[in-house]
Amino acid sequence: MNASLRPVSGTTREIYPLLAEWVRDGGDSIVVRTSGSTGTPKDVTLSHAAVVASARASLERLGGPGQWISALPPTAVGGLQVLVRSILAGQEPVIAEDHASIPLAIEAMTGGRRYASFVPTQLFRLLASDEAAALAGLDAVLLGGAAAPADLVRRADTLGIRIVRTYGMSETAGGCVYDGVPLEGARMRISSDGRVELAGPMLFDGYGDARRVGEWFTTADLGEITDGRLRIIGRADEIVVSGGVNVPLPAVTEAVRGVSGVVDVVVTGVPDDEWGTKVVAVVVGSAGLQELRDAVEAAGHPRSWAPRERVIVEALPLLPGGKLDRLAVKEIAARGA
Repeated sequence: MNASLRPVSGTTREIYPLLAEWVRDGGDSIVVRTSGSTGTPKDVTLSHAAVVASARASLERLGGPGQWISALPPTAVGGLQVLVRSILAGQEPVIAEDHASIPLAIEAMTGGRRYASFVPTQLFRLLASDEAAALAGLDAVLLGGAAAPADLVRRADTLGIRIVRTYGMSETAGGCVYDGVPLEGARMRISSDGRVELAGPMLFDGYGDARRVGEWFTTADLGEITDGRLRIIGRADEIVVSGGVNVPLPAVTEAVRGVSGVVDVVVTGVPDDEWGTKVVAVVVGSAGLQELRDAVEAAGHPRSWAPRERVIVEALPLLPGGKLDRLAVKEIAARGA
């Protein structure tokens, strides 16, 4: 067996018994290696107390323990927490890859309460197939790992699927804010430069052997809190300066997502002699550049935010866990623009 908890590595079946013993008996901190979607991966050290606090708070918010579908890599914190919640509930998860489809995996579930956790790409593909209706039989579907497009959540809602949008990261032992509201024990605030800061018992110990300092962890995300509810505006590194104008790339992506002929899309920035940073739309589909530019203005944004180039691809590049590979997107945009 090559499975380990420092860092977490191996298959779901290999990791599960190691994790079950650790959750039950405690022990040294485990290490989760980040995806590196925007840079070099980091080794995040998580204590037993932090991991269990996160899992218990999640189950309390969802309505109690239940059985889970394991559809995320267990080496990433989202998939790892599916296993931890299963262990605390005393119900082994149904491993998605053991079944021909998600509906068949759901049929195999025997728990009184039933849950799943996906990243937006997985939900997007399910909604594009005839498999999505089966998700309505679950008590909740956690959606995290990346920003969830509003139209994706609306489409799920029309099918009676209970989507819970989660916000968190490896450094918070998984999602610690559900639908904008912190889990029990978690706290949030906005720093003077607009970044989301988090605190609570689920916070990580540090990176590798370097200990975290201070009560609060400053994320790379920009956000705002209104009436106690957090809204993520985007990552600090997703606001680029193009022609002297600050352009929030997530807002542009959201504006062009609904254009006819767009199957999937992400907007990024690439270095450019004229603009400093050129805004480029990487598109799955057939939508024209002019349509994309018009959509940005129609959404109420300045036309100066609109993409200046469009690159067509067959599929957006993803990391093994299903998250968007942002570095690969930039490379595609730079080559095609």
